[in-house]
Amino acid sequence: MSSSEEEKQGASGVGLGNFLEVGPLDGDLKPRGSTWLQKADLIFVDNPVGTGYSYVEDDALLVTTDGEAAADLAALLRALAAKEIPTLQSSPLFLVAESYGGKYAATLGVSLARAIRAGGLKLTLAGVALGDSWISPEDFAMSYGPLLRQVSRLDSNGADSASKKAQVVKQRIASGQWKLAQYALSSMLTSIVASSGHVDVYNFLLDTGMDPVAAGAAPARSFPPAYSAYLDSKLSVGDSIRSVMNGAIKEKLKIIPKDVVWEEQSYTVYNALINDFMKPRIQEVDELLSYGVNVTVYNGQTCMGDWLFCCFVMPWDGLKNFLSLPRQPLHCGSSEVTKGFVRSYKNLHFYWILGAGHFVPVDQPCIALDMIGSITQSSVQSHP
Repeated sequence: MSSSEEEKQGASGVGLGNFLEVGPLDGDLKPRGSTWLQKADLIFVDNPVGTGYSYVEDDALLVTTDGEAAADLAALLRALAAKEIPTLQSSPLFLVAESYGGKYAATLGVSLARAIRAGGLKLTLAGVALGDSWISPEDFAMSYGPLLRQVSRLDSNGADSASKKAQVVKQRIASGQWKLAQYALSSMLTSIVASSGHVDVYNFLLDTGMDPVAAGAAPARSFPPAYSAYLDSKLSVGDSIRSVMNGAIKEKLKIIPKDVVWEEQSYTVYNALINDFMKPRIQEVDELLSYGVNVTVYNGQTCMGDWLFCCFVMPWDGLKNFLSLPRQPLHCGSSEVTKGFVRSYKNLHFYWILGAGHFVPVDQPCIALDMIGSITQSSVQSHP
């Protein structure tokens, strides 16, 4: 059983993760050949409350920390296992999340693991998978300038400027000034976008709002770009995920109040969580590893930010051996083309997915499907 959560802070997993990435139907409501449903049962959750179809009647009820969001989702899983989906109690549960959702997944994973170990929760937490996840904002911020210089999106002046601004981010985090750290990060990214010819922060080979598959299908967005701009461009020209979610899907569900309007991202939720945005979750990942929970990390090759920066500061006792091992090349189906690499040691597994940006299942659906099959130990084979 794979639980796929929301992506960016305030973004809708039910809409974006489901219809634009891995669900059984795509944004045009046509069957998706690479759906992860071939490998596992899927549950998509709009969390924290206030994202997507979920709502509150009073904004004071919005969560303000990742811990509160994890507590809500843990309560949901308890309720589902007790009544709606009793097979959850005997099925392996995998938490799969992307981007900021990785912070929630790590936090939720620790919460569930502790409850299971204490005997208070009858679930089997089989693994946590984190895709291009915002686990350590400081490490990501420090990596942007050097990375973009290496790929020629910044020159030495631009990279030096980004690194100086990243130092401000680091200082704000060290002093616990979380909101100011987020403002410093926004300032740095705004400068990077201006100096790099409007680089797409989700795929540094592209410009903001650009997509080679369906060029022009989505309008360019001003920085910071809406999270779904790149994904939305995968829909047919003239269509949009918003109209699908507020039309056919809402009518099909029959439980969404008429006054609830689905949006790709809730900035109300984003602002409510502003003081948690820059807090790292490296310790939570380390705790999951210490419990023996399988942790999988996957990164798209052209997504800004290198998760391995975070690995170097984890206190996990298997880290040295993990880093010393060679990577194994990955191929899809009968193709001999290398699609990525994987390195595994004990219960930590790291995937590098070539030719993919932030949204790995969209850019490399075949290898992403093989990867989730490996995570869930599904025997169904995919084809390029």
